[in-house]
Order: sequence, then C-alpha cells, then structure tokens
Amino acid sequence: KIQGVQSIVAKLTSLPFQQCKHNISTVDCQPSGPASGMLVFVSGNLQLAGEEHALKFSQMFHLMPTPQGSFYVFNDIFRLNYS
Repeated sequence: KIQGVQSIVAKLTSLPFQQCKHNISTVDCQPSGPASGMLVFVSGNLQLAGEEHALKFSQMFHLMPTPQGSFYVFNDIFRLNYS
C-alpha cells in the first residue's frame, strides 16, 4: 500500500520501464453525492515497451469539483488484472 505524494512519485519513478501505452476499452462515469463529484471507471490494456503481451488494467477515480470550476482527483484505485 502506497500513500502520499512523495511515496507515489518514488514508486512510479522506480518502475523498470520507460514507455507505457494505454489502450482504453471502456469508460463509465456517474455523478457522486451532493458535492457534485464524479466517479469514473476505466478499463483497457497497457503495452510496455519491449513486451510482447499487453497487460489488462482497470482504474477507478473519484473527481471532486473546485470552487474555480475545475476538478481534482480525490481518490484513485488502479489494478493490473492478471489472468
């Protein structure tokens, strides 16, 4: 389990590949709660440079509005689906 900006950046920069292509298959969204948030679910494939087979992934993130009219990521869950 990795939490916090510094830990997340350290983990991402330590991964043993330099290039990763996302091929998105599905995107599903729905409003969340009285604060006008948005839940977003994405699934697809990741193709790492030099690898023959793509990896399936799914990701859910919770967007929350700012007073300025934009959004920020409140929560993010990412999973590689090995099968």
